[in-house]
Amino acid sequence: MSEYVISTCTTCDLTKDHLDSRQIKYIYFHYTKDGVNFDDDLYQTVSPADFYNSMVEGAEMKTSQVNTVEFMDFFTQFLTHGKDVIHVSLSSGISGVYSAAKTAATELQPLFPDRKIYVVDSLAASSGMGLLLDKMADLRDEGMSVEDLYSWVENNKLRLHHWFFTSDLTFFVKGGRVSKVSGALGGMLGICPLLNVSNTGKLIPRAKIRPKKKVIIETVKRMEEHADNGLDYSGKVFISQSNCIEDAKAVSDLIESKFKHINGGKVEIFNIGTVIGSHTGPGTVALFFWGDKRVD
Repeated sequence: MSEYVISTCTTCDLTKDHLDSRQIKYIYFHYTKDGVNFDDDLYQTVSPADFYNSMVEGAEMKTSQVNTVEFMDFFTQFLTHGKDVIHVSLSSGISGVYSAAKTAATELQPLFPDRKIYVVDSLAASSGMGLLLDKMADLRDEGMSVEDLYSWVENNKLRLHHWFFTSDLTFFVKGGRVSKVSGALGGMLGICPLLNVSNTGKLIPRAKIRPKKKVIIETVKRMEEHADNGLDYSGKVFISQSNCIEDAKAVSDLIESKFKHINGGKVEIFNIGTVIGSHTGPGTVALFFWGDKRVD
């Protein structure tokens, strides 16, 4: 069985330590702050608090995906050492980066005919991608081949659920995901929209809920409805959050009080990174778990 590499982009919103400990390789997305270029480097050069505070203070953020040439260079470093690659991409429903990675793989394949290069459209985002990658690392460590792992991912990726809410619509309005009228009305009324990621990997608003305490309860209710084995769920649970740790802890505390068999006994909380965060702004909490197949 050939040795292989699991790789991804930094939009998986895991920590550097977590990715390194699971032997998952990664390539940086990019963002600009007021026209200055930066790498999405897992908060190695800026803290989450400083990043989100700069957005609140009016900094203009733009993001750019990894391009085909960058992917070719990234994959080549593994292929030249005789390793196959399985790369997990941010959802095609959110970004064009899957296409760039796929093009790079197609260009490289004739140069490395003895190597396998698999590119996965995760149909996931943020620490949802992270939860998928974490499970892939488990299966790799148990001895699963790269071919079987690719098949497993394609057959199971839609069992990964994303439910999230925001208490600050400012940046959803700015990015065009929420209309100005809805944003203004939501702000006045304290509405927190509840969204998820569809089976085509797109962000879909599912409910408008107020106040915030109720949307936290409703988010956990979605886990009760969809999680593998309901309240007997025994998989891992990840949460990512953008400078609203108390809201994230409120969700995790409620989950831990209801779901007594979570793998590891605790919900793991991560920061939403600079690329995803450039679009959400502060105030977003996202919940990820394994469950029934997403069908819409």
